[in-house]
Amino acid sequence: MNHQQSLLKRLNIQPVNPGVCTGPDGWLDSGAPPLVSFNPTTGEPLASVIPATPQTVDQAVAAARANFETWRQLPAPRRGLVVRDLGLAVRESLEPLGELITLEMGKIRAEGIGEVQEMIDICDFAVGLSRQLYGLTMPSERPGHRMAEQWHPLGPIGVITAFNFPVAVWSWNAAIAAVCGDTIVWKPSELTPLTAVALQHIANRVMADHGLSGVFTLTVGGPEVGRQLVADERLPLISFTGSTATGRAVAQAVAARLGRTILELGGNNAIVVAADADLDLATRAIVFGAVGTAGQRCTSTRRIIVQRPVAEELVARLSRAYGQIRPGDPLVAGTLLGPLVTGAAVTQMEAAVAQAVAEGGEVLAGGRARPDLGPQFVEPTLIRMPAQTPIVRRETFAPILYLLEYDTLDEAIRLHNDVPQGLSSAIFTDSVRAAEAFLAAAGSDCGIANVNIGTSGAEIGGAFGGEKETGGGRESGSDAWKAYMRRQTNTINWSKELPLAQGIVFES
Repeated sequence: MNHQQSLLKRLNIQPVNPGVCTGPDGWLDSGAPPLVSFNPTTGEPLASVIPATPQTVDQAVAAARANFETWRQLPAPRRGLVVRDLGLAVRESLEPLGELITLEMGKIRAEGIGEVQEMIDICDFAVGLSRQLYGLTMPSERPGHRMAEQWHPLGPIGVITAFNFPVAVWSWNAAIAAVCGDTIVWKPSELTPLTAVALQHIANRVMADHGLSGVFTLTVGGPEVGRQLVADERLPLISFTGSTATGRAVAQAVAARLGRTILELGGNNAIVVAADADLDLATRAIVFGAVGTAGQRCTSTRRIIVQRPVAEELVARLSRAYGQIRPGDPLVAGTLLGPLVTGAAVTQMEAAVAQAVAEGGEVLAGGRARPDLGPQFVEPTLIRMPAQTPIVRRETFAPILYLLEYDTLDEAIRLHNDVPQGLSSAIFTDSVRAAEAFLAAAGSDCGIANVNIGTSGAEIGGAFGGEKETGGGRESGSDAWKAYMRRQTNTINWSKELPLAQGIVFES
């Protein structure tokens, strides 16, 4: 048995797997044609998953709705114990689950394992949160009255995730929503169904240990499954991660039924490099941000806005660094750049490079596909641009980094903000004034703004999300839990009088 076969067996992955699960023993065979998962490194099939049909999606949502009625009655600290055990169970499968992500999605092994660690961390965060779902007490204007607010579970929620983080993004939503008292219906990317099936097997064991069912529900399938979840009024909240175009359609459809959305969409993230920056620090951050996950993170660094006095030095440093990065098998130690996820992604990257050159760009490093390594390998690409042209303002999900120059900080901030997206941003500078200006209201317009660290690799303690075409949603830490609950204001009259608010007198 080779390593790949051993890995799949350890994670309970069969040659053909059912892709709809409504509980510990609730795997449903829809009878639909299997969905094949491919290894992007080799282009070869890994295994198949039987996707959901409209009927099995309906069954999954109905099960989530029914189980919500009992799950929400458990005290939040007891719900936290379930999430604690989920994190512990995932920890036991840290390496094989991380390697499955690498096998199915293509990110390097260290990143795959790091993503699973992120799920473990968010489970830890959610356990603590289960004892801190706080409300406020406010003074009432009426004598003998008390005002307070409390938070209640919202209901079963739909979570639709993208291929690039097949474990982490689901866990941001699922762990927090679960301690809030919600049940979860998950549609993973059709490009990474095996990771979802493996994770569901782990969740099933944990639910069974607690005598539970249907807290975590899986529905594998294509866009039609996502559209069905988006339209389902039994799901009061849809959390969607993906492209801006699809996110716009999701927002419109959910709003039409007066539901809620959490949207994590496109990113076109820039780093401003000032003349006084530590260029060694900046170079390391830029290379990881631009090359990590083969540029397929929503927080990937896509633009560098560098002050002219240090532009040539930064270009030289980046060119040397890019010359040392060799694409290769992401499971092999030392590989820093794996494949893109599909052949279509390679085509889109080649088209973007060609458009950048047509718009006056100069390719300083990379710029080519590498079919000699495999069908979906490309070189990390560095392009110097004369201005922020249309291609620079557009997100391309690939390891392309555009270089722009500036004179003044005001000019840099204008360039930085002059894109439709608003997710992550950073400045490298030793000036307190420049750093504070970048973080001020008139500075970066992104949901994430960093000083002397890169755009990629957000920690789970802070709320994650962005503005403008990024969607405005927030997930993970801080008070992001409030999105998964409904707020209720309570006024308690403990007096024997009935005064009205605003001093209104109404007597017959």
